[in-house]
Amino acid sequence: MRRPAAILALTAVAAVAPVAAAPAQAAPAKDIVQTATAAGKFKTLTRLVKKAGLAGTLSGPGPFTVFAPTDAAFRKVPKKTLRALSRNKTKLRAVLLHHVADGRIGSADVVKLRSARMLDGTKVRIRVRGGNVFVDKAKVVTPDVEASNGVIHVVNRVLIPR
Repeated sequence: MRRPAAILALTAVAAVAPVAAAPAQAAPAKDIVQTATAAGKFKTLTRLVKKAGLAGTLSGPGPFTVFAPTDAAFRKVPKKTLRALSRNKTKLRAVLLHHVADGRIGSADVVKLRSARMLDGTKVRIRVRGGNVFVDKAKVVTPDVEASNGVIHVVNRVLIPR
């Protein structure tokens, strides 16, 4: 059976035509502060970020990497310590900036690091043990929460600068 030339030509064109690329995943619409607020488990963190005057910075263009302690992590901090931080804006800013690195550092890159310099000017130690990533003594419990201006890695402890 002979195929008409038009069908053969269409088959040949289809065989060499480029395959349409899958649509690119849309960039996250919410910045770091909006993403943390929407998650609902960072109420203490977002309240303190606003109190410290850092909401504008963390809503800015970035990019930033935030090792974000949950509300449960903040409950591990003695109430006396939290009250003292709330009253001292300079110390509060230092503690909060100790959770933020300049640039977007995804989990694939974090695991290759031994340390990272935070925006407070200090370094945190990074290590991988038993398939878990630790930043100082805090365990990353959820990596790579994307935001429009960076990435959040959820941690189970508040990082206190040395």
